[in-house]
Amino acid sequence: MHRFPKSLSNTRFVPTQLTLSLRQLNARSSSRCHPKSDNDDNIHRREDNEGAPLHLYKSKGQHILTNPRVLDSIVRKSHIKPTDTVLEIGPGTGNLTLRLLQAARKVVAVEIDKRMVEILHKRVAEKGFEDQLTVICKDALRTVFPQFDLVVANIPYGISSPLVAKLVYGDKPFRSATLLLQKEFARRLLANPGDSEFNRLAVNVKLVADVEFVMDVSKRDFVPCPKVDSSVVIIRPKAEIPDVNLDEWLAFTRTCFCGFEAKRPSKLCNKELLHLLALFNQAGIYFHDQSKPRIRDADNIELAPAFSS
Repeated sequence: MHRFPKSLSNTRFVPTQLTLSLRQLNARSSSRCHPKSDNDDNIHRREDNEGAPLHLYKSKGQHILTNPRVLDSIVRKSHIKPTDTVLEIGPGTGNLTLRLLQAARKVVAVEIDKRMVEILHKRVAEKGFEDQLTVICKDALRTVFPQFDLVVANIPYGISSPLVAKLVYGDKPFRSATLLLQKEFARRLLANPGDSEFNRLAVNVKLVADVEFVMDVSKRDFVPCPKVDSSVVIIRPKAEIPDVNLDEWLAFTRTCFCGFEAKRPSKLCNKELLHLLALFNQAGIYFHDQSKPRIRDADNIELAPAFSS
C-alpha cells in the first residue's frame, strides 16, 4: 500500500468521485504516474453518490488538474480583481472554478460535458457560490461568449489553436487570458524570430497580443495522467495593433509559412513581415481573394486554419 504526504492529501477541492484516483496520482512525489490504459477511452471509472460511473476520457481532453499549489498559482498569476467576470473554458469538476469564485465577482464556465456540469453545480452549491456562477453547456468553439474581463482556463489540448484564434481575433475585449496548454503548443506560441519553433501561430498571435511564459506543469499533476507536460502562459491583447487588413495578413502568413517547402521567413519579425506585405500590395499583389467574405468572425472556428503551420 502506498503512503502519501499529508500536504498532498487535502481533498477539500477534490470531487468525491475522483478521490481514489487522486490518491493514486499523489504518488507523483516518488516520480510515479498513474498507470496507462490500453484503452484510451476507459481511463477512470468511479462511483458517484448515486452509484453512476464517472468516466474521464483522455481522447476528449479530460485531464483534471489536481495539484492545489499549481491551482493557487494560476489564480494568483491571473491578478483577478474583486469586480472581474472570469471566463473559464472546460471547468471539468471545478477544482479551478472554486478558486476563481473566491477571487472574482462572477465566473462564466463553458463546459460541453453535462456530467461535469452536474458535478460543478453540486460542488459550487456546497460552497455557497451558486449566485456567482453561470454555466454554459455548449461547445466553446461554437458559443457566443458573453462579456468578460479575463480568461482563466485549463483548456482541452485539442482545441488550443481555434480557441486562441477565437479569443485574440474575436470582438470581445478582455484584459488577459491565463491558459494551461500542452507544453509543445506553448513553446510554439512563445517562439520568437530565429527560434527553431518559430511558426505561423506565433506570428499571427503576436500581431495582436503579447504572450508571457508563467510556469511548467508536470503531467503528474493531472487525472488521468496525460502523455506530455503542460505550461501556463498569459496572453495580453495589445492596446494598439498595426493598421493592416487582417484577412490579407492571415493569407500572407499562410503563404509565407505553408507555401514554401524549404525556406520560411523564420528570422523576420512582424514589423519586417508587415513591411514586406505592404510592398507586395503596393505592387498590386494580394494574397486574400477580395471577392470572398471576411474570415474574421469572433463566433466561428473558420479562423483556426490560419493559426496552424
